[in-house]
Amino acid sequence: MTSLLDDGLDGLAAAVHRGVALRMVIAVAVGAVGAMSLPIWFCSLWGAGIIAGETWCYFVTRRQFAGEAAGTGLRLNYVACLLIVTCWWIVFGAALWSSGRPENAAAAVAVWLAVIYHAQTHAFQSRMGLVAGGMAPGALMLAILAFAPNPLNLDLALIVPFLVLGLLFSGDGAMQMLKARSNFNEAQRKLAESDGQYRMLADNLTDVIALSGLDGRRIYLSPSIEAATGYTAQELFETPTYTYLHPDDAIWLPKAIADMAAGPGKVTLEYRIVRKDGAVMWVETTFCLVATDDPTAPPQVVSVSRNIDTRKQMETELKEARRRAEEAAAAKSDFLANMTHELRTPLNAIIGFSGVLRASPRLAGDDVRHVSLIHEASGSLLELVNSVLDFSKLEAGAVEVEARPFDPAAPARAMAALMSEQAQAKGLTLTVNTEGQLLPLLGDAGRIRQVLLNFVSNAIKFTAQGGVAVTVRQTAAPGDCARLRIEVADTGIGLRDDQIEHLFERFTQADASVSRQYGGTGLGLAICKRTVELMGGAIGATSTPGAGSTFWFELVLPRTDEPVAGEPQIQAAETLERPLRLLLVEDVAVNRELIQALLGPFGLEIETAENGQEAVEAMQGRAFDIVLMDVQMPVMDGLTATRAIRALPLERARSIPIIAMTANVLPEQIDRCHEAGMDDHLGKPIEPAKLLEALAIWSSPREDADPAAERAG
Repeated sequence: MTSLLDDGLDGLAAAVHRGVALRMVIAVAVGAVGAMSLPIWFCSLWGAGIIAGETWCYFVTRRQFAGEAAGTGLRLNYVACLLIVTCWWIVFGAALWSSGRPENAAAAVAVWLAVIYHAQTHAFQSRMGLVAGGMAPGALMLAILAFAPNPLNLDLALIVPFLVLGLLFSGDGAMQMLKARSNFNEAQRKLAESDGQYRMLADNLTDVIALSGLDGRRIYLSPSIEAATGYTAQELFETPTYTYLHPDDAIWLPKAIADMAAGPGKVTLEYRIVRKDGAVMWVETTFCLVATDDPTAPPQVVSVSRNIDTRKQMETELKEARRRAEEAAAAKSDFLANMTHELRTPLNAIIGFSGVLRASPRLAGDDVRHVSLIHEASGSLLELVNSVLDFSKLEAGAVEVEARPFDPAAPARAMAALMSEQAQAKGLTLTVNTEGQLLPLLGDAGRIRQVLLNFVSNAIKFTAQGGVAVTVRQTAAPGDCARLRIEVADTGIGLRDDQIEHLFERFTQADASVSRQYGGTGLGLAICKRTVELMGGAIGATSTPGAGSTFWFELVLPRTDEPVAGEPQIQAAETLERPLRLLLVEDVAVNRELIQALLGPFGLEIETAENGQEAVEAMQGRAFDIVLMDVQMPVMDGLTATRAIRALPLERARSIPIIAMTANVLPEQIDRCHEAGMDDHLGKPIEPAKLLEALAIWSSPREDADPAAERAG
C-alpha cells in the first residue's frame, strides 16, 4: 500500500488543487442544465455533493500545493476524495442514461467519458491516481450499462464495445504517461545523485574551479573560492573583474589570458592574489578555452586554481640553499687554491734545496742521510697536497676526460719503466704481461697511467718479497668497441673481505696500523675509483690475507684506426744547446735563490725581478731569451705583468716565451695564465728535470710544432 501511495500522488494533488474553483463552477452549470430534464431535487442533491467533495479536495490537497511533504494518511484521504467525486459524476451520468430520453443518454455517455479522460489525464503521476480516477469510475460506468434500467432499449452490444475501446485507449495513454513519468523520475533521481556528488566534490575541493567569459565576466565559481580567498562567490560576482589580483600581476595576467585564447587555447600561469584579509597568496592556474553549445556564441574560459604558497616557499628555500651551497663551494675552491699555493711555496724551497744538498759532495755520513730524509718527507707532503687537490677536482666535476688514440699496453710499460728502480730497491720483480690482440683504442691514456701508478705504487709499498705483475687484457665488446682490463697483482700482505668493502672510500685504509707502518693519505684509491667511473668503467679488488692482492679496473673503449702518438717517457735532464739569458720574476727571495742554484751549473745568465712592475721595466731595457714568471706577487701580479709585456711596442716583447712558474696549479688557474699570454706552465714545487726540459724546448722552438703540445705529449 505504501508503494502505491507514493509521492506521485502529491504532484497529482497539487495539480488538482489548482482547478477546484473551476470544477465547482462547471458542476453548478452541469447541474443547472441537467435540471431541464432531471428532477430538480436530484440535481440540487448532486450539485451539493460535488461542492462538498471539491471542498473536501481543497483541504486535503493544499499542503501538497504549498510544496509540503504529505504523509500516508493525507494521501489516502485524497485518494478517497478523488474516488468519491469521480464516481459521483458517473452517478449523474447514470441518471441521464435512465431518464428515457435519447438526448440524455447521449449526454450521459459524454459525461462519463469526459470525467474518465479528465481523471486519467491528471493521474499520470501516480498509479493509485489512475486506479481511483480512471479504472474504478470506468468499471462503475460499465456496471451501470449492464445493470441500470435501459428505458430506450438501446442495443448495448454496439455501445459497450466502443465504450470499452475508448477506455482502453485512454488507459493506454495513461500507462504511457506513467512510464514516461517513471523515466523522468529516474532521470531526475540520477541527476540529483550526480548533482549531489558534484556538490560534494565542489564543496570539499580545495582547488577553485571557475567559468568565465573572455572578457573576464564570471559565470561560475566553486564554493572553495571562499576558503581560498576569503571572499564568497556572491561577493566576487558583485565586484569588478581582476579586483583581487596583486597589483603587479594585474598588469600582465589579462594579456596572458588573451594571448592564450588567441593561441594555444591552454596555459598554466603562476601569479599572486590578495585575500580578503589582505594576505598575499601565490596560486597556479590552468586556463583552458572551451566552446559553448551555441556555435554563434564566443568561447568561454575554464580555470582550475590551487594554492602554491608552500611550493613557492620551498622554491625560495631551495634557491637560498643553492646560493649558500655555491658560496660554500666557491669558498672551498678559494680555500683550496690558497692552501695549495701556500703549501707549495715553502715546499718548493724545501724540496729544491734538499735535492741540491743531497747531491752536494761536501756532505757525508749522517748529514747525507738526514738531508735525504728531509727530501723524502717533503715529497710525501707534496703527494698529500696533490692527492687532496686531485680528489677535490674529481668531486667538483672539474676533471675532463680526453679521447685520443693510444696503445693499450703503453701506459703499463711506461709505469713499469718508471717504478722499476723502486721495485729493485726492495728486491721485487716488476713485470708486464699482455693477453689477446691489443688493438689501438680511443681514450684517456693519461688517466689510465694515473690509476696504474697508484696501483703499482701501492703494490710495491705493501709487498716485502716476491714481485708485482701487471696484466693487460683486451677482449671484444658490443659495437665497434673493446673491453680493456688491467690487473696489478702482488705477493704482499693481502686484505680481508671486510677491508676490501671500504677500500675505495676516501680517507680509508685497511686498518689504522697501515698508515702508521706504510704511510699514505687514504685518498689514492678513492681518486682511482672516481677516475675510472669518470671514464665509464668499473674498479675492484680481490685478496687473500698473507698471500697478496689483485687490483683491477675495466674500461669499454672504442677501437680506432687513427695513428697512435708515442707514449711520453721519463727523460733525463735536457742539455741546453746554448747559454740563455733568463729573467726570473719571483717575489720570494728563497725561491729566487733556489732557481739560481738549480740552474747555476748550466752557465745561464739570470736577472731577477721581485714583482711584475720590475719585470716590465727590465723587458724595456734589455733583451732576454725566456721569462720565468711567478703569478702571485705584490705591486703587480704575474698575469698583469704578462699582459703589460705583450702590449709593449717591442717585437721581442710579443714573441719572448713567458713560462708561468707558480704554485697556482688548478685547471682554471692554468687557463688564466694562458689567457694572459703565457706560453707554458710549471707548477711548484719545481722539478729540476721539467724546468730544464721547458728551457730546452722554448729556447729552440720547432717551426712545425707547438712546444706546449710537444711537452704535453
